Amino acid sequence: MRNFDFAPLYRSAIGFDRLAQLFDDAQRTESAPSYPPYNIELIAEDKYCISMAVAGFDRSELEIESERDTLKITGRKQKEDAPRNFLHRGIAARDFEHRFRLADHVKVVSARLDNGLLNIELIREIPEVYKPRRILIDGENLQLVQNQAA
Repeated sequence: MRNFDFAPLYRSAIGFDRLAQLFDDAQRTESAPSYPPYNIELIAEDKYCISMAVAGFDRSELEIESERDTLKITGRKQKEDAPRNFLHRGIAARDFEHRFRLADHVKVVSARLDNGLLNIELIREIPEVYKPRRILIDGENLQLVQNQAA
C-alpha cells in the first residue's frame, strides 16, 4: 500500500511532474539521516534558517554546496595523529553528508559557524515574471497595464 497513483493529478494539472518526482524520491528514502541534529526555522514569510549542531568540527572540515534545488552540507573530520584515550565519548566526530531539497527560487544567503552551530540562512525571492499580474481581454489595455507596472 506504499504505491501512489498520480494519474488524476496529471489529468487535472499542468507542470506538476516535479511534484510527483519529489513524492517518488521521498518514498525511496527509507530513513532520513539523524546525524548531525538540525533545526529548520521560519524567520519571516520568505526567510529560513537551518541550524545544524556540528560540535567538534572546524570551519575547514565543513563544506556547503548549493546546486539547483539541492543544498548539500558535508563534514569530513581530519584524522588525528596522536591516539586519544577517552573514558567517555559523547561527542560524535564522524563524517556526514546531509542534503536538503530547496523549493523554487530559494537560495542560500549566508552561513556562519557560531558556538558549535552551523547556521545557514536562506531566502525565497520570487522573480517579477512569476508574480501574479492582471491580464485584460483588450490587447491594448494589456500593454498599458504592463507599462504601468514597469
